[in-house]
Amino acid sequence: MDIFSALPYIPGTRPKNPGPLARFLPPLEDGVAAAWLVEHVPAGAWVLDPFGASPQLAVEAARAGYRVLVAANNPVLRFLLEMAADPLPESDFKAALAELAVSRKGDERLEAHLQALYQTECAKCQRTVTARAFLWRKDAQTPFARVYECPACGDAGERLTIPADDERAAAAAAGAGLPRARVLERVAPLNDPDREYVEDALDHYLPRAIYALGTLLNRLDGLSLSPERRRALTALLLTASDAANTLWPHPTERPRPRQLTVPGQFYENNVWLAIEEGINTWTDGGASVQLVTWPEKLPESGGICLFEGRLKDLAVHVDKVPVRAVLTALPRPNQAFWTLSALWAGWLWGQDAVEPFKVALRRRRYDWAWHAAALQSVMRPLFELLAPETLVFGLLAEPEPSFLSAALAAAAASGFDLQGLALRTAHDPLQILWQRGDLEMKEEIASPAARSDMLGWIQSAVGDYLRAQGEPATYLHLHAVSLAALAGRHGLLPSRGALDESLTRLNAAVHAALLGDSRLIRYEGSEHNLEVGLWGLRTNGTDGGRVEPLPDRVEMAVVRFVGRNPGCALIEIERDLYTQFPGLFTPPKVLVGAVLESYGVAKDGGWRLRDEDAPSARRADLEEMAALVETIGGRLGYVTHRAGEKLLLWGDEAEPAYAFYLLASAIVGRILVENPYPLARSLIVLPGGRAGLLAYKQRRDPLLRQSSQGWRFVKFRLLRALAEIPVINRQTWEEQVNSDPIEGAPPGQMMMF
Repeated sequence: MDIFSALPYIPGTRPKNPGPLARFLPPLEDGVAAAWLVEHVPAGAWVLDPFGASPQLAVEAARAGYRVLVAANNPVLRFLLEMAADPLPESDFKAALAELAVSRKGDERLEAHLQALYQTECAKCQRTVTARAFLWRKDAQTPFARVYECPACGDAGERLTIPADDERAAAAAAGAGLPRARVLERVAPLNDPDREYVEDALDHYLPRAIYALGTLLNRLDGLSLSPERRRALTALLLTASDAANTLWPHPTERPRPRQLTVPGQFYENNVWLAIEEGINTWTDGGASVQLVTWPEKLPESGGICLFEGRLKDLAVHVDKVPVRAVLTALPRPNQAFWTLSALWAGWLWGQDAVEPFKVALRRRRYDWAWHAAALQSVMRPLFELLAPETLVFGLLAEPEPSFLSAALAAAAASGFDLQGLALRTAHDPLQILWQRGDLEMKEEIASPAARSDMLGWIQSAVGDYLRAQGEPATYLHLHAVSLAALAGRHGLLPSRGALDESLTRLNAAVHAALLGDSRLIRYEGSEHNLEVGLWGLRTNGTDGGRVEPLPDRVEMAVVRFVGRNPGCALIEIERDLYTQFPGLFTPPKVLVGAVLESYGVAKDGGWRLRDEDAPSARRADLEEMAALVETIGGRLGYVTHRAGEKLLLWGDEAEPAYAFYLLASAIVGRILVENPYPLARSLIVLPGGRAGLLAYKQRRDPLLRQSSQGWRFVKFRLLRALAEIPVINRQTWEEQVNSDPIEGAPPGQMMMF
């Protein structure tokens, strides 16, 4: 089986609570990890996560009954994992926060002292209120707006600042020296060679935030707390440390920062409110799992064993653990998170905690060649410690072509055979399955001569994929197809060169293959950016043996499943659907949602077909429409001929005045291509409930949109209304059939799916 169709996509559910620091972690769906493990690994077996980039994955696997060994070099990620494995009840957070709030700062309660930093004046009633945030422009000395909600008069929202706001900001800046020195010292003392990098990181905190955080950290050191409450306050201070930096753009155009770059406009959040609101992010109600530190033992019932370091340091010991599978989220370059993690680790746990991770402070640029080498530095020792044929299931969140190239090239260079790729959209994690292979044998096979026809392999695979898809596809899909084709011929391996050279060669080969293939056509693309727009195959529009476009096949499959399984949940529909359309053919949620909106009714978390879309009801509708076409035609002086089960003609059969195609679905592609009659006289008659689905398909597929030009689509309701007009003539008919066009749903309506 082809690699690009060998792996069915595993659906999951969106987490109810994204959790702490979610904007820096891989956005994954719940249930995917457990579903894969249950299918491939016996319960109680050891599973290894070599990157430790997602606490969610390890906890889910442990809750499913597996023993999970996690290598985590980032101290912040280790703490997130510890908190996720053993979550504290809300009562511990509230009690810890209460102790913090009533502690003293001079003559004031700490809470009142910190809230006073964010005082402002209600623009409506002039009472003193606490701002939720101030809005700043990059490089400005004072904020330009504030966000508040007045408890007295109810005035709320963004308002321009007043002089008193500027004065408070200026006072904070004037007194910033000592607070800044104190928080700097917690990470890097005066003689530390990395101190300049810590100072650079601190530049992403305003003086008021540094003062507030420094005060809180000092108070945490001085409080006598139980271990549970200290953990709770540490967690709240961690989320506050993130809320306090300047990486919160206004408006939120880039909610997931990757570089330490101050936005043009940003929020300065109220640090105390961030602590209070942080409680909700840490309490998700999940069950605890046992967590131990390497080399402590775990019971067969499952749990997490945490190794505080890099995989290559673990590899010399891990042969004592019979790892049955690898389950991991592949990290993507993130200077912002890695640098801030070093800063936060020093603040919360001291200089010793940050020391092994200080390299994150020094690195400024992360290109994909560097990242491929970084991935290989983990995957190569991973190869050495695994038994042959061990499976590796990787989740690549926020996929993009260069990220995928780096991951697949690093894995191939480390000795892993690609078994399958499954991709839904660029907004969903890409799922990858590898198997531990024989690196020496592949290096012998992968000679330069054996890879001389890379462009031919890519072009052949892309052509096969687009024909099977039946519609244009994104560049990301074609890039994945290309890499999968090369992987099947060991073409991802470096040839006596460095990995960065291999990566450059791979991407250049994909670009050259696509741009040099005369069979391909681009829709809404850019000459300078291959990733923009869609790619399709040129067609003369007369291929009667063409494959039905993917959306049409998905429509039939969804309706069939829901009809046979009334009350089914969305995830049940997806599980059935993704086995029929596996790998790089996985349909997006928005398509499934459009079909369900067109045919179904949601009730109590399940879906059933609408009464009017039951097969018997639609057969009756089609018979009714055929009768109405004949009746209206007779009134207009036409004789109706049945040219097929769903095709009716008015007038002469050889050159009819009108041709009517009667449909109960939105599957129109073949009709548009094969229709022999003039477009001005061709009509498709379909239920009104199909209008939104057909409009979505037209927006999705530029080829369908083009072939729909000139066609008229008549809804059942219009035909019924025309039949009731007492006096109708041919002119009235022409006017009326154009009065109820196909219209799409409002932008974004379907995106809930």
